[in-house]
Amino acid sequence: MKKNNKKLKIKKALNPVLLMVIVVCLCAIATYIIPAGQYEIEYNEAVGKETINPDSFMYIERTPTTPFQLLQALTLGLQKGSYVIFFLLIIGGMFGILNGTGALNVGIANLLKKMQGKEFLLIPILMIFFGCGSAFCGNFEEFLVFVPLILACCITVGYDSITAVGIIFLAAAAGYGGGITNTFTVGTAQEIAGLPRFSGMGLRIILFVTLELASIIYVILYTRLIKKNQQLSISYDYDMEFNQDKKINLDIIPEFTLRQLFVVIVFLTGIVFAVWGIIKMDYYVDELSGIFLAIGIIGGIVGGLKPAEICDKFIKGCGDMLLPGVMIGLANAAVLLLQNANVMDTILKALEGLLTNFPHTLMAGGMFLFHLVFNVVVPSGSAQANITMPIMTTLADSTEITRQTAVLAYQLGDSFTNVLAPTGGEILAALAICKVPFSKWVKFLIPLFIIWCVIALVFLVYATKSGYGPL
Repeated sequence: MKKNNKKLKIKKALNPVLLMVIVVCLCAIATYIIPAGQYEIEYNEAVGKETINPDSFMYIERTPTTPFQLLQALTLGLQKGSYVIFFLLIIGGMFGILNGTGALNVGIANLLKKMQGKEFLLIPILMIFFGCGSAFCGNFEEFLVFVPLILACCITVGYDSITAVGIIFLAAAAGYGGGITNTFTVGTAQEIAGLPRFSGMGLRIILFVTLELASIIYVILYTRLIKKNQQLSISYDYDMEFNQDKKINLDIIPEFTLRQLFVVIVFLTGIVFAVWGIIKMDYYVDELSGIFLAIGIIGGIVGGLKPAEICDKFIKGCGDMLLPGVMIGLANAAVLLLQNANVMDTILKALEGLLTNFPHTLMAGGMFLFHLVFNVVVPSGSAQANITMPIMTTLADSTEITRQTAVLAYQLGDSFTNVLAPTGGEILAALAICKVPFSKWVKFLIPLFIIWCVIALVFLVYATKSGYGPL
């Protein structure tokens, strides 16, 4: 009887696709309410790229979303997010092939068997790895490749699917918040603000360590709680229903064959090569997709799969990524509706107006809150920098806070809502892979989100008082 009640509860949960459809429809309705406006785009010789003119805003003729445009939004959103969606398909296909060899499950089983009683060490080790990837290299969507593996580890050692997403993306958000040498956020923003590239690194290192430490402690405390009582897990019902097949039986571990060892070596070598490519060669989605495809094909051959089996496993693995891909398409559709109706700049202008009411000592905090909100409608860090930093630079000069402080406020505001807003396609994709409703993730995240914001405001007050520079 108890089991039936849980199933009924799961069926009543809001479908993740339906959630995003509601968000898309709300964005369409907003185009009838928010006036259309526009900033002029001009070539900025100082930074060698086009940026907005902060003083050029004007209202223009309203162009709200029509019902037919609303119906086209999904396909346009899928096209806009195609690079990430196809990246996900390659990831899914790769894991489909590798799982067909049995190598990863058996390899993970042996590793976890040796770590029994010390499972908690997985959390700081993995979170430091993912956090550094974001802080130094700007990695985020690339981490989706690790979701199936981390999920299997967490379910096996008695954690939950929420923990799996948290280990990866809480660390990534902390890394983006620190942004030590993140080219996509700090590098772009400093360039627009006329600052030396990656200057002011000392404070950002301390900031990253603080955010990362808070995130690690938060996840460890949560896992200790659910280890004592599994039913306290936020995603307990969903894990019982959808993720129990991910659990590896550590009491009955199949023999780890030589073929499987070679498959694991192929996988690890490919990951190391991918990390090297990201750091040294600026590899991104296209290059990484090629590497992961090669890992799958070579791993399948080494693992003894026939060509037809490799193809079958690849297609099955791609199918597992259909829901995450649709979620990314819907997230992009919501943003596109606002952009195409020319209300994005109006939202930017309204938030800018609110900022002028902040006192000098709290101006940096106001900039942080500004970007926290604006990041919901423009989740791309580099795009947001190009849109907002010309305004923030002008505002910083007029209020006598340093431009470096304005950049710090931007990078912090850009990072945290990456893992909270439903317009963040990557976090929705990770949740879809783990079969976790967005509402459950929000419930888990909110306490840490508040802690992050407090840490951010403390650092911004310090930056204002100390004249954090240069400039």
